[in-house]
Amino acid sequence: MFAIAVRFDLKDSDALRTFDALVPGLLEGIKEREPETLVYAVHTLDDAPLSRVFYEVYASREAHAFHEANPSTHLLLSQVESLTTSVRAEFLGAPIGKLF
Repeated sequence: MFAIAVRFDLKDSDALRTFDALVPGLLEGIKEREPETLVYAVHTLDDAPLSRVFYEVYASREAHAFHEANPSTHLLLSQVESLTTSVRAEFLGAPIGKLF
């Protein structure tokens, strides 16, 4: 199992709207093409309305590499630099706790 949490801090409300408009296509691509993407959740932050956090769990590092090659993922990632002030990815260790 392999997990990542990624925080995207968007430049402004226009960038946020553009970013949020890309998310449904990304999620659809994941549902259609990525059976080994186990969890892909997009979160808002109560104290940072111009930020989004993606929580991603993959069956393996290879599944994550497959995700990175997905056209819908590539579309979002190709625009990230122009939309964000910062991006922070945290590669997570094995979870402890209740798993679904």
